[in-house]
Amino acid sequence: MTSRADKPVVESVEVLANDRIAQGVGLMVLRAPHCAASVRPGQFVHLRVAKGSDIILRRPFSIHRAYTDRVEVLYQILGTGTLRMAEKPVGDASMDLVGPLGRGWSAPETLSHALIVTGGLGAAPLGMLAEQLAQRGVAVSVAMGAPTRERLVARALYEDVARRVEIATDDGSAGEHGFVTGPAERLLAEESFDMVYACGPEPMQRAVASLAAVAGVPCQVSLERLMACGVGACLSCVVSTTEGLKRACVDGPVFDAEEVVWDASQTPPKH
Repeated sequence: MTSRADKPVVESVEVLANDRIAQGVGLMVLRAPHCAASVRPGQFVHLRVAKGSDIILRRPFSIHRAYTDRVEVLYQILGTGTLRMAEKPVGDASMDLVGPLGRGWSAPETLSHALIVTGGLGAAPLGMLAEQLAQRGVAVSVAMGAPTRERLVARALYEDVARRVEIATDDGSAGEHGFVTGPAERLLAEESFDMVYACGPEPMQRAVASLAAVAGVPCQVSLERLMACGVGACLSCVVSTTEGLKRACVDGPVFDAEEVVWDASQTPPKH
């Protein structure tokens, strides 16, 4: 499984499906043959939501799954751009994307048991990884967290490919009542893992990275940043690391948790 994008291009896309799967969350399926053929788990696309409008900048979206000539994007409706996305009908061909972009998840050939930890929409960039690991014969365990039962997006996918799925919700409507760090800590104590993969709110990822470090298990995290260009030129998406500031769009969005400086005031003075 390679980690860098293979020749990202600008590609016109067609909406094949656009469904509301939870309150404020949509799943869009796009016909994008080039991206589907070359994307790696954990990479993203930069989507132009509308042409010739007041929406100038592209929006970055993790690729949830890719197959044949299409890619799936999970998105949360938060602002003007994602509201426009939610209104796109099947057959719409007004958008284009740049991709695949970024550095995705690393999955060594020696991997035998992986722990995937998701928080909310952090389930999106881990779906394809879970599928591919299972296809390789790697045992996959999952800790899923969300505010409510309804917001456990992609739950069916993870339950289909994983040997064990533990769930936590903020309101207790599914699984245990509390944060996903509870099931993650329990799984790390009960089983032996070669790698932890985490995505979700940054405080959650920081906590999971700490749990993995205590357990002596390597951990990778996917960090979300606002992006303007998506190709490393604008420096709007920097991440503080032990080696200085890095760009989430080209050096990430996936990072080794040990290199992330969670307290930005401690970043070494180099770029």
